[in-house]
Amino acid sequence: MESQKTSSGNAKPKIGKKEYLKELRGLQVELCKLQDWVEHKGLRIVLLSEGRDGAGKGRTIKAITERVSPRLFRVVALPAPSDREKTQMYMERYVPHLPAAGEIVIFDRSWYNRAGVEYVMGFCTKDRHLRFLELCPIFENVVAESGVALLKFWLEVSNEEQERRFQARIDDPLRQWKLSPMDLPSRSRWYEYSRARDMMLAATDTETAPWYIVRSDDKKRARLNCISQLLSLIDYKNAPREKIRMPRRSTKGA
Repeated sequence: MESQKTSSGNAKPKIGKKEYLKELRGLQVELCKLQDWVEHKGLRIVLLSEGRDGAGKGRTIKAITERVSPRLFRVVALPAPSDREKTQMYMERYVPHLPAAGEIVIFDRSWYNRAGVEYVMGFCTKDRHLRFLELCPIFENVVAESGVALLKFWLEVSNEEQERRFQARIDDPLRQWKLSPMDLPSRSRWYEYSRARDMMLAATDTETAPWYIVRSDDKKRARLNCISQLLSLIDYKNAPREKIRMPRRSTKGA
């Protein structure tokens, strides 16, 4: 795991399935404790999952959410903006999805679309892109000052591994649905995406909302690293709760 302050690479060998499932279960138990604490204390948390196409964002989000309550862990994946939304302020469509007390919201693609795919693919002008990079830290400061913990993860996949994953999707008819219209063009624009990423990190990696970069060539280890880092960033404890007892079966009407 790395940010501008912390780093870790892919020096370790790829983790085996048995070890992965064992570690994942332990971390998911902790996520259940975290959700109880968030509800108990009325905390508000936003998790942004960003990265190149094929970096493993979707499966990472699934690993985080598959054992917790969807009522408390909400995943937000907005579609392309409607004609009405295109006339709004850029951040406006995201604000209604920010968490209330006792919620954790995970954005699967967020306002950072403007710093990546929209900019590289020409869906926004250069001026709007630069204006976004100027205003984004201000917006995130306002969100943080309102009491929301803003956690930003960037999953970084290597050129070689992205190519391998895309080819696997092309060759497997059961996985071709994973290829979005933006995936294959992102291969030919690798270096343009790299420059856009670097501009984004330079402008928006702030003390209030730092980026945590996760090397994701080993998808399983990346998921574990993401969850471990998430848990380390929230000061949580065991929430008080009544002991669960199985009620006796009623004999009425037997």
